[in-house]
Amino acid sequence: MKMQHVFFDLDNTLWDHRRNAYLTIKDLFEKKEITSKYKIDFEEFHAVYHEINESLWEKIRDGIIGKEYLREHRFYDSFKHFGVDDKELSLYFEENFLDNIVSHNELVEGAEDILDYLKAKNYTLHIISNGFQEVTERKCTLSGIAPYFKTITSADAVGVRKPNPKIFEYSLGLSEAKKEESIMIGDDWIADAIGGRDFGMETIFFDVYKEEKKEVGLKSITHLQQIKEYL
Repeated sequence: MKMQHVFFDLDNTLWDHRRNAYLTIKDLFEKKEITSKYKIDFEEFHAVYHEINESLWEKIRDGIIGKEYLREHRFYDSFKHFGVDDKELSLYFEENFLDNIVSHNELVEGAEDILDYLKAKNYTLHIISNGFQEVTERKCTLSGIAPYFKTITSADAVGVRKPNPKIFEYSLGLSEAKKEESIMIGDDWIADAIGGRDFGMETIFFDVYKEEKKEVGLKSITHLQQIKEYL
């Protein structure tokens, strides 16, 4: 059975969420003059925000909290860490963050090249994202990668998130792909690599932060160009 369908995660696999979020928060920080008002260094704030945000997304993935909780807390908890207890300021950051992040659309290094390569080899390409539906679609459109994909599945549309098998099932149905002709590529070890594998798909773990997680039978790459070794 020949591989025909390639399913990509979006954030930090193709669309450089980490970089784009950094630039967006930096803009808001400067606009609100946070450093001079509260004596908070941006790099320190961003490091704290990053930890808090990652841990909240893991809780969403594991079904412990919903996205409303994440939206209320990621900036609020970050500011609180620096002794600033201000719901209004946090809300300003949250609302403007989601609106403004799509004005930064840097892709992960090698993303467009690998999409061109896979298209030229006649693979059908898809997205399965744990992100918010409307944001996912805007990211794909504004970064210019939307035309590469036949289907774009967001967790919101299904009501569950990777690694839940229902989201893979839904996406395969949408794309009319067979499991054994499909491969999942993503940077989240639990959601993408283990999630895809447990669902019964081939998977490639994009080890973008060199976590060096390995399991027998799971392919792993550290740069998107290495996909060419497998497809």
